[in-house]
Amino acid sequence: MTGLKKTAATRVFEAARDLFYHRGIRAVGVDEIVCKAGVTKPSLYRAFASKDDLIAACLEESGRESRAALESVLEEGGENPHDKLRAMMRHFARKIAAPDFRGCPMSNTAVEIPEPGHPGRTVLENCKADMRAMIAAVTRQLDIDDPEELADGLMLIIEGGMATHHIFGSQGPCATMVAASDALIDAYLAKRPA
Repeated sequence: MTGLKKTAATRVFEAARDLFYHRGIRAVGVDEIVCKAGVTKPSLYRAFASKDDLIAACLEESGRESRAALESVLEEGGENPHDKLRAMMRHFARKIAAPDFRGCPMSNTAVEIPEPGHPGRTVLENCKADMRAMIAAVTRQLDIDDPEELADGLMLIIEGGMATHHIFGSQGPCATMVAASDALIDAYLAKRPA
């Protein structure tokens, strides 16, 4: 019996995650989720107390996957912090250029759910703060003034790349994010402390 509940919960989770990402959270109702998952509403509510809890669970998994991917990229970037930053920015550029990219799940949710305290909002805010902290941890390894400012600049390039993709696609302004981030990093390195 436990296996069946887990199977139904997994199907609900996977269906919801796909629908939320491709159609939007507000556009997708519980009826559509259970229909796609091939389960009943009681099965959904046994696994998740509400649609809001399901949204949060989907975002938590997206956050875990994103963090693991970024940690892997940073590890592959070697010991040099400049190389790590370049690897990180290229990682995001590849992500945005992927044919199935439909924006960052966290940023998309931030637009759809502005209410403070919403379970999904809490997850996305923590995820974005964690991402910024990961970038800042690397910029602090550089011998530069204002490593936090550089981290914020890189965060703006990443977020801007993801946002402009919605309008212009992968060949629009987001295609310049690697060059823009290289120029920004080089500018900070050029004015390093004496």
